[in-house]
Amino acid sequence: MNRPITLALRLLLGGVFIYAAYTKLRQSWLLFALSIDSYQLLPEWAVFAVARTLPWLELALGVLLVAGAWLRYLSIVAVGILGLFFSVMVVSYFRGGGIDCGCFGVGEPLSARTLARDGVLLAAALGLAVLSRRAFGSGPWALDSDDGSSGREPKANSPEPTA
Repeated sequence: MNRPITLALRLLLGGVFIYAAYTKLRQSWLLFALSIDSYQLLPEWAVFAVARTLPWLELALGVLLVAGAWLRYLSIVAVGILGLFFSVMVVSYFRGGGIDCGCFGVGEPLSARTLARDGVLLAAALGLAVLSRRAFGSGPWALDSDDGSSGREPKANSPEPTA
C-alpha cells in the first residue's frame, strides 16, 4: 500500500522541482534575483548566489527524486527546502508587500493561492519523508537496510533463540 503512494509523491515532488528549475533556467538569473530580492531578507551578494545556484539544486533534487535515489535523505532535504520557502512566503504575504513569488520563474504574484499550493507541496514532502523512513527504517525489522538485506535474517554472531 505504501509503495504506490511513495512513488506518486516522489514523482509529484520531483516533477515540481524539475519544472521550477526549468522555468528559472530558461530566463536570465538576474530576473530570478529580482524576485528573491523583493522578499528583502538577504544581502545583495546572497541574492545573487541564491539566484545562480537554487535552480540547479532544484533540478538535481527533482531528478534524484524521480529516480528514487537516496530517498530517505532527499525527502528530508525536500521538506527543508519547501519548509523554508513556505515560511518566507507566509511572512512576506502577511507583510502585505504584493511581491512576485518567484516559485516558477517571474510573473506569479504571491497570493493565498500560492501559499495553499506550497502548503500542499510541503505536506506531500512531509508524507514522503515519513513513508520513506518507514519503508527503509533501521533496526532488525527494517524492510530494507543499507546493506541490501531485508533485516529479518538473524545476524551471524547473534545467539540462537531458545525454546
